[in-house]
Amino acid sequence: MKTIMLVCSAGMSTSLLVTKMEKAAEEKGLEAKIFAVAEAEAANHLDEIDVLLLGPQVRFLEGNMKKKLEPKGIPLAVINSVDYGMMKGDKVLDQALDLMK
Repeated sequence: MKTIMLVCSAGMSTSLLVTKMEKAAEEKGLEAKIFAVAEAEAANHLDEIDVLLLGPQVRFLEGNMKKKLEPKGIPLAVINSVDYGMMKGDKVLDQALDLMK
């Protein structure tokens, strides 16, 4: 079971993407816990995740989050803007899985 956290401004725009990612994981036969939080809540969940994906609108958090996650060995990336905008759950899931290899 892998745990993937998505972070956006309010945690709402990524909730549809989470649903699409969950569907893509199910189709691949993967067990994954995928959830979205607002940027203000992100720090509360850093000990429970395997990977963190930032929504394009909060890419400015990348440097600060890397400082917190690198010592824990947790990968982080900004979600591709096109995949995010088109809500391509399968592509974003693949991005998360690639980071965890």
